[in-house]
Amino acid sequence: MMLRYALQTLRARRAGFVGAFLALLCAAALVTACGTLLETGLRGDIRTERYAGTPLLVTGDQNVHHEQRKGDKVKRKAKPVSERVWLPADTVDQLARLDGVEAVVPEVTFPAVAMGENGPLDGSGPESLGHAWSSAALTPFHLTEGAAPEADDQLVIDTALAQRTGLAVGDTVTVQATATPTRYTVVGLATPGGGELTEQAALFFTEPEATRLADRPGQLAAIGVLPEPGADQAALRERLDRALDGTTLQVRAGDERGAAEFLGAADARVQLVSMGGAIGGTGLLVAVLVVVGTFTLTGQQRRAELALLRAIAATPRQIRRLIGREALLIGLVAGALGALAGMPLGRWLFDEFVGMGNVPATLRLVSSPFPPAAALLATALAAWLAARISARRTARVRPTEALAEAAVEPVAAGWFRPLAGVLALAGGAVLLAVLATLRTEPAATPVTYLTVLLLCVGVALLGPPLARAAFALLGAPLRAFRVTGHLATEHARANAARLAAVITPLTLLVAMACTILFTQTTLGEAAERQAGRGVLADWVVTAQGPGVPAEAASRLRDLPGTTAVTEVVRGTVRTPGLDKYPVQGVTAEGAATALDLGLTSGSLDDLGPETVAVSDLVADGHGLGPGDTFAVVLGDGTPVDLTVIAVYERGLGFGELTLDHALLARHLDRPLAESVLVSGEADAETLNAALADLPGLAVAAGSAVAEARAVEREANAEVAFLGMGLILAFTTIASVNTLAMATAERRREFTLLRKVGTTRRQLRAVVRLESLAVAGTAILLGTGIALATLTAFATGMTGAPAPALTPGGYLAVAGGATVLALTATAVPARLAMRRGDHHAF
Repeated sequence: MMLRYALQTLRARRAGFVGAFLALLCAAALVTACGTLLETGLRGDIRTERYAGTPLLVTGDQNVHHEQRKGDKVKRKAKPVSERVWLPADTVDQLARLDGVEAVVPEVTFPAVAMGENGPLDGSGPESLGHAWSSAALTPFHLTEGAAPEADDQLVIDTALAQRTGLAVGDTVTVQATATPTRYTVVGLATPGGGELTEQAALFFTEPEATRLADRPGQLAAIGVLPEPGADQAALRERLDRALDGTTLQVRAGDERGAAEFLGAADARVQLVSMGGAIGGTGLLVAVLVVVGTFTLTGQQRRAELALLRAIAATPRQIRRLIGREALLIGLVAGALGALAGMPLGRWLFDEFVGMGNVPATLRLVSSPFPPAAALLATALAAWLAARISARRTARVRPTEALAEAAVEPVAAGWFRPLAGVLALAGGAVLLAVLATLRTEPAATPVTYLTVLLLCVGVALLGPPLARAAFALLGAPLRAFRVTGHLATEHARANAARLAAVITPLTLLVAMACTILFTQTTLGEAAERQAGRGVLADWVVTAQGPGVPAEAASRLRDLPGTTAVTEVVRGTVRTPGLDKYPVQGVTAEGAATALDLGLTSGSLDDLGPETVAVSDLVADGHGLGPGDTFAVVLGDGTPVDLTVIAVYERGLGFGELTLDHALLARHLDRPLAESVLVSGEADAETLNAALADLPGLAVAAGSAVAEARAVEREANAEVAFLGMGLILAFTTIASVNTLAMATAERRREFTLLRKVGTTRRQLRAVVRLESLAVAGTAILLGTGIALATLTAFATGMTGAPAPALTPGGYLAVAGGATVLALTATAVPARLAMRRGDHHAF
């Protein structure tokens, strides 16, 4: 019976449920898209290119492992390291002796870029890597022109690189690898058997030259194992596993090889999982909040209908079941359509992340029925939950009061809603206190958005009294507009609950937009400020290729008037407990002259291969001070125990750890300096002259380091803006829906006002004034929520309760909300007035 009546209600009041339907549809699409990203991060295969020709590949373990014991239980975790883990070269002989092995192919790999006078010849192309020609069989590469390199000044390049750069057999080219740039003669062109490489370029050298450039004596990047013809690969893999038992080396086959080739894919998968979960979860919470408001507004508009049902003896349980089933039907239909729309949205999101360089193109997008099914279930549940929450008061009203409440908007809202609102605000205050203590971005980001949502829930629950208070304050300025202002004020006071439902999504929109925008500017400005204050050097030398070679630093040190030359490399490290920190390596000699890290204790004088300076974040998190021992796992998995010599406060600008340059560079895939800081009296012309024959180097003022940090932060912020921008788009649609619904149902009111002599021009002015008042209230509330959240965020992340708010950005958010409110009410108001005129005359 109730199901049939629910269907009849939906057919009769289609317009009233459009807002909820669209909000749920968008939520389902968002959850499906984010679920696709999450599943890709969990199960996505990584396509191999370089190792396509070897069925079995032996590599190092690319993870740091940690065991956590709680009583009799052992919890094991593993996190990837950022650099390649190399393996002992003597493993080749061990594997070559196994039955079923036809050949064992050692591989070394290193950055190698063909350079012109002004920088890389293939500046917009994929990553360029060097290898020994003896490892060409791993792809396999075949010569299409010329011959294999026989002398150390010869090389072979892949045909795709030759086409992009215009290089041909017989040409000479400068290659920047891990040492001083060197001239080589192109003696051959090679093409991979499986098709051109798309994600990398290949340069092949003689084996001795490749070993020299890799600069990893006694180590290999990987070992390819080629089985004998007809050999059982599964059995051979088992023999390889037994031979390597007791070591950290791993045997990879199939798609496992791709993870060993593209190391960034591991971090990309983690990022997809965290981002998919965060965006999808936030979107679902926003959906519940918005749909609760939409159903509340729909319930107010159909109060007479529900009152009649209560008057003819419908029980509260029957009313709740009716509203719940209506919502469930809407949720199922909207969820199904939204899930279908979410699949192409997920592919678009993935492609955008690939285009930004955050996800390698070799990571395959996973398309399965699980995300759409989960979205359909979650949307239906969210709709049912939102409807049951919104129907609570309507369903419990006494039959004798029902018809009276249908005529006039009830003033008293009961005790539950205000109490829940106060508790939500109290919970938000607790989260603000927690947020002010979080000092890492991965920990602070989800708490930041959860805080905004919880505070917005509090505002939504306290919406009617807040709306009355806001319009009481706005009454005096509105009445300055005489007739229209008086009408707008009286309508707002009499319909506070309806306006509260309109204010809530706009408040959420302003709060979320400001939070998303200004968390990034807060971090970016703090990093830029710390770098600007911390760089004492007069000049900085940077490179367009793989880095600044050591030869450049050596020449600069020999210049008259130079007092300090500091090479800087950057990377990431982990602790044995799997914490991940950005790190910089600086030349010990002259570091204190070139950098001011904001030391709070200790000194950089003793910086060396066995010492480390740590930021106050690391010091507080691990209870460290000068003289303590700190265990660190370097980027290539090498564990070291370092003595803390100093604690500093400028971690955002320079990394959370500072190591000796030589120590860190030995364990990076790109060991060349990212920059070289120069202090002294030498001018830019002198520095440029000293570096004239080293291609791709540029000299700039020391302040350029701060500018580079700002650019870097902006690039990282693009990912956050793209992901959370979907939440904003969803919230915007929900706001438009709610505003349009609230305005479209005012036909009877407009008809009455027209009958008593109000002109259409005056009615339009009334709607505009109400819209401006609603937008102003939402902007004020949203700004307050965002400001409180951003202040707590800035306190934790930067140590100062001073978020970076850009006037232009804030005006864009506030202006956008105002334009949205005016636009979303103007068209429905005109239509309602037109229908009202037909009834009036």
